[in-house]
Amino acid sequence: MQHIQKIIPVAISTFLGSNALAADLIVKVEVPKLDVAEYHKPYVALWIERPDQSLAANLQVWYDVKKKDNAGTKWLKDLRQWWRRTGRELTLPVDGVSAATRVVGEHTLSFAGDSNALAKLPAGDYNLIVEAAREGGGREVVKVPFQWNGKDSVVNAQGNNELGKVSVQVKK
Repeated sequence: MQHIQKIIPVAISTFLGSNALAADLIVKVEVPKLDVAEYHKPYVALWIERPDQSLAANLQVWYDVKKKDNAGTKWLKDLRQWWRRTGRELTLPVDGVSAATRVVGEHTLSFAGDSNALAKLPAGDYNLIVEAAREGGGREVVKVPFQWNGKDSVVNAQGNNELGKVSVQVKK
């Protein structure tokens, strides 16, 4: 009987936690074409924060990952919010998070619910934060609130300069 009492709470918590785990997160980020004299591809960081603005998960950071001796990390400090929240504490490159910067256009990123970033994320309200900065250019942050509860949803936001349309889709 004592054995059954231990199994039931574990089974209940596993069942409740599996709701959020059954969903995937699909993020679309548009890098707009800018009419500037010397264009540099932006450095971009994407992360999930809790309503109290604490870090819940790092999703990706785009920078020049091919520079010798990890020199591409030099400009990551320009992603000021991301840098203060988590960037300065990381040893880069981070497996599954660091990626090459992207060209102009719409980019779709998929994160499985059982991935490192999302597997331990409890159900609740969150914000997707996308921050972009360019060498010799501007900087912009777009915040997209979403609910991580295992139910299908799509939320869109619009950047003004360094970022275009940003969307977050929770897909069961």
